Amino acid sequence: MPTSFAYADAFSRNIGWVTKPEQERLRRSCVAIAGMGGVGGVHLLTLARLGIGRFRIADFDTFDIANFNRQAGATISALGRPKVDVLAEMALDINPELEIERFPAGVSADNVERFIGGADAYVDGLDFFAFSARQLTFAACDRLKVPAVTVAPLGMGAGLLNFLPGQMSFEDYFQWGDQPDDEKALRFLVGLAPARLHQGYLVDPSVVSLAERRTPSTIMGCQLCAGVAGTETLKILLGAGRSGGARARVIAAPHGVQFDAYRNRVSHTWRPGGNRHPLQRLAMMIGRRQLARMRAEEAARVR
Repeated sequence: MPTSFAYADAFSRNIGWVTKPEQERLRRSCVAIAGMGGVGGVHLLTLARLGIGRFRIADFDTFDIANFNRQAGATISALGRPKVDVLAEMALDINPELEIERFPAGVSADNVERFIGGADAYVDGLDFFAFSARQLTFAACDRLKVPAVTVAPLGMGAGLLNFLPGQMSFEDYFQWGDQPDDEKALRFLVGLAPARLHQGYLVDPSVVSLAERRTPSTIMGCQLCAGVAGTETLKILLGAGRSGGARARVIAAPHGVQFDAYRNRVSHTWRPGGNRHPLQRLAMMIGRRQLARMRAEEAARVR
């Protein structure tokens, strides 16, 4: 039984789904991931097991007991420790040859160019409410022509959008601009999942607190996201769909995909114009009414 690490042996079971030269290409690839929480941490570990050899990871937070239900790095021994350090150690335990650059202060205007620039792909692992950091990273991806993948955990499912160089940008799709945070949250949610497959089985809406920026999330949703994001990143890094053959193409916004494991349903959506599309505008109008009602109910509970 081997007692030392060997890259070819460690990732030999990938071969067949990828070729040996493609595995070497993954080994040389660099992926940036902002956020090491619910989805970001499992994104990193999934891509590390895929054999990707270089990462940049960013998060300013530490692990807390409330992270235990869904975050890959959340354990008793990790309590109070920086997420970037815990996840980097876990990834290095999978592949000790990894190159991992840590950004322990998170992503900011001061470092976003260094964080994104030169990466082969960016995978969004930020908290749902991290509006400023998300705008910064996706704007940098658009400016620096770095492919970007975002997969959101929605109930017990996942919603996928890819933003590729030369195609529709994050801002063009979501139409955030200088909107207030509540409106950004609404536009993000509506834009991520036009099919709304996850609606209808939240059994206790009272746990949603917009004031505290708290929503329920499941490990199933996070792990499904990592599987989807890992697959899309693989296709991007290997140039899928550019030359035909067995490789599936990478779909990009305004196309999206949502899969809901609880309902055993999948939907491929197309929203030309993103949130400017009439169906999206209608959904946002309804959402604003629901948001106002939630705010009122939350205020009543506090009183």
